[in-house]
Amino acid sequence: MTWSAILMGGIGIVCSFLPQEILQYFSRGSTTALDPLIIQILGALYFASAMINWTAKANLIGGIYARPIAVGNFTHFAVGAFALGKGYLHSQYHTILVPALIYGIFAVVFGIILFSHPIKSKPQI
Repeated sequence: MTWSAILMGGIGIVCSFLPQEILQYFSRGSTTALDPLIIQILGALYFASAMINWTAKANLIGGIYARPIAVGNFTHFAVGAFALGKGYLHSQYHTILVPALIYGIFAVVFGIILFSHPIKSKPQI
């Protein structure tokens, strides 16, 4: 949860404060006036997800109460990994491979958390 929060928080901050630079880096054509706003809203979504993960990092994830957090993270990272993987295969941007692999690792980890029974460690005396 901590690593997920750090990753999403970093992406959220970059998208919120550098939308023009992101558009300039990834854009091949012209952009509209709404594009920076869309990138900033995307940044807000990432940052909000980071805050959810950060506040839930001490909880037992995958249990009955934190299951929605596991479902949300798994869905985000699995769909993101597939989209980035497809983008890597059909694009000239070969730098997408690293984010695709990172998203894939997070998808696998959150898949294990989601589809396995959470076991609480026994307190040591």
